[in-house]
Amino acid sequence: MNLIVRLIITAVVAFGLSYILPGVHIDTFGTALILAVVLGILNAVIKPILVILTLPITLITLGLFLLVINFLIIYFAEKVVSGFSVDGFWWAIIFSFLLSLVTSILSGSEKD
Repeated sequence: MNLIVRLIITAVVAFGLSYILPGVHIDTFGTALILAVVLGILNAVIKPILVILTLPITLITLGLFLLVINFLIIYFAEKVVSGFSVDGFWWAIIFSFLLSLVTSILSGSEKD
């Protein structure tokens, strides 16, 4: 049940951000739900692999390379989910940051 609530929160936040950020486009709320599932899978499977493979460069850049990894996750999601697009690198970074921030705040307020 907790997973479903988190997916819905992520979908609502992503859909809301698409209205606020002019460089992020999500067609429908159904697309936002699919995006939430895809981002969840990518963050659980692909992101840890990328973090481990790029650990030396991440350490050299004092963690700033994680921005590139976040961009890659959004880029992969954009390729997989039709109806979702991001206009460039910085929009993907801003979207990723705000999505993480707002969903963390909203998910943290629920009791486990």
